Amino acid sequence: MSEPSAEVYEQGRGMDAHNKVMRELRDEKGAKDYAPDEPTRVWLDEDNTPDGVYQSLTIILNTGGCRWARAGGCTMCGYVAESVEGGTVAHDDLMAQVDACLEHEQDEADEESGLIKIYTSGSFLDEREVPAETRQAIAETFADRERIVVESLPDFVDKAKIEDFTAVGLETDVAVGLETATDRVRHDCVNKYFDFSDFEAACAEARQADAGVKAYLLMKPPFLSESEAVEDMKKSVRECSEVEGCHTVSMNPTNVQRYTMVDQLHFRGGYRPPWLWSVAEVLESTADADAIVVSDPVGHGSDRGPHNCGECDDLVQEAIKDFDLRQDPSVFSEVSCECEATWDAVVERETSYNLPLAE
Repeated sequence: MSEPSAEVYEQGRGMDAHNKVMRELRDEKGAKDYAPDEPTRVWLDEDNTPDGVYQSLTIILNTGGCRWARAGGCTMCGYVAESVEGGTVAHDDLMAQVDACLEHEQDEADEESGLIKIYTSGSFLDEREVPAETRQAIAETFADRERIVVESLPDFVDKAKIEDFTAVGLETDVAVGLETATDRVRHDCVNKYFDFSDFEAACAEARQADAGVKAYLLMKPPFLSESEAVEDMKKSVRECSEVEGCHTVSMNPTNVQRYTMVDQLHFRGGYRPPWLWSVAEVLESTADADAIVVSDPVGHGSDRGPHNCGECDDLVQEAIKDFDLRQDPSVFSEVSCECEATWDAVVERETSYNLPLAE
């Protein structure tokens, strides 16, 4: 597999330039201290899984952050800016974060969540972020739940690590930030170093541990037109669903995060987040794919998030959430707005490497 280091593509393959820009942008952020014993975020939700819909507890642990992001990283990702400085967080502090999340669940939920989702804004399975001792302790902590999702780059997906969870009886899924099935888009638009073949290898490794895989895709990275983004997502959803072991595809529309290349482009009028109509189009057209296909448009309705005209954003968002749970494409026939005509014109006329045609 590819190695997640700053040197991976700094040999005339282009990523050296992307990484240099990203490091400079992140340096603009003033130093801010993040308490190592407090999680970045925690919330309750509902999620569709191969075993049905669960109440979910989502935990974002505050770690030293993604090592690829520290090298420069992905064009749209600003999460490393929220990470603890220094690159490591002690085991006791990480477990204190887990305890804080359990307290949140106890305060906010009527019952324990059947599904636990754990993210680090990097790779949970990277032992520089989450030591083996902590991983095993977290597995024991949630052994009485039904299902767990942990996020990782393909490089760190390892049978023995996953078995920490399956061995205690948890149905386990590894969430992989693939972004797209198209290698050129992943390399040149997202600035992610690995290939689709690495994702396939990670799926095979997860299968050996009797675990599943959830692929995360990115709708409309920079440098793609609206129509190209839609077609890339349709293609990517279907290609992911054909990989053995990949049972869920989550399509995440790009939102504009601070201290990123996308932020710089957006500020200068060179980037518009995807239309919610585009999200609906992809979900509706891939509803027959052999996988659960979902989307969670973060920041919907805002200028920096996926949006339509402002009048219909909430209605389309509700239809998307309804589709996530029921997988019924007919929900999209129940919403309409005059701005669909504008979206149609954008899809037809907008070209790559040009200014957006509409805000």
